[in-house]
Amino acid sequence: MRAGAGAGVGAEAGAEDGPEGGLPFFVYGTLRPGEHNHDLFLRGRVAAEEPARLAGALLYDGPGYPYAIEAAGTAAPGAVASGAVMGELVTAKPEEYGELLAVLDELEEYGAPGDPRNLYVRVARDVLRADGTPARAWVYFAAPRVARALRARGRLIADGDWLAHIRSR
Repeated sequence: MRAGAGAGVGAEAGAEDGPEGGLPFFVYGTLRPGEHNHDLFLRGRVAAEEPARLAGALLYDGPGYPYAIEAAGTAAPGAVASGAVMGELVTAKPEEYGELLAVLDELEEYGAPGDPRNLYVRVARDVLRADGTPARAWVYFAAPRVARALRARGRLIADGDWLAHIRSR
């Protein structure tokens, strides 16, 4: 199962759970509204969704879904100035949080911090809401081995927007 998520350094799973169940999720691929995994995994579990942007990241086209990687130290031709990924900030209903977290970890093939089998890693990062205010959220980035391959030979989505990218195909 796949949805769309990178090599992150910093707070990984288990860190920074909030008072009402935990951090919201930043989604940027097939979990966005209108995409197939949105209804499959988020319907009925979400209290709020709002547009957001993840600065300092690059988006790559994967086989059927995107991967975000952190832009630090990356010289990717065609990337937007500072690198940004467009998506949604998704807040789970408090009573659904634990189950949703487990379901998304499985979807993103994230097992545990440092697991070499991870396809993605889940890290806490600041994202910007449409009004410019920051929010701390879980972000699924390509795992380190995947991020290395993407930097070497991946297809960059220069504007950082998966929905615009698939609509332009």
